[in-house]
Amino acid sequence: MSRVGKLPINIPQGVTITVSQDNTVTVKGPKGELSQKVSEVLTVKVEDKTVQLERHTEEKPHKAMHGLYRALINNMVVGVSEGYTIKQELVGVGYRASAEGQVLELGLGYSHSIFFELPAEVKVSAVTEKRSNPIITLQSCDKQLIGQVAAKIRSFRAPEPYKGKGIRFVGEQVRRKAGKSAKV
Repeated sequence: MSRVGKLPINIPQGVTITVSQDNTVTVKGPKGELSQKVSEVLTVKVEDKTVQLERHTEEKPHKAMHGLYRALINNMVVGVSEGYTIKQELVGVGYRASAEGQVLELGLGYSHSIFFELPAEVKVSAVTEKRSNPIITLQSCDKQLIGQVAAKIRSFRAPEPYKGKGIRFVGEQVRRKAGKSAKV
């Protein structure tokens, strides 16, 4: 039995889960609404305050799907009830960030500013305080989407190993390398 797949998903207060005929799970909560199509080899059962996934066979791909879809549904439940937040900091002299609506403007040492339009499901804010690095905060109920947006923002200037400059997640440790050594 899949260790992850056999765990029940607890439904918090204010969250409703419905399963349609074509095996699509829809989760509604205070932060939004998400839906996911579940494979036909699995059965989704919603009972009072828990959701349980069951598979019909013991084949290896079906075992893998059991754990995968349980994790996806759990991420949806957590997303619509609590939401997800990702914070990134810009490390580098003169690096700046500002957010206006759904457009994030980044100054990352290039000859031009980068304007990045975010999806409607993601909320963004940029804070710059004196004597500290600018911080970009992303909030959404969709874990996959917010992770993809954060990865795209990071790809504009990934942290480099010699000076540590670039866009990194708050608290991330960048492996540093030694520079050139002088000849003796």
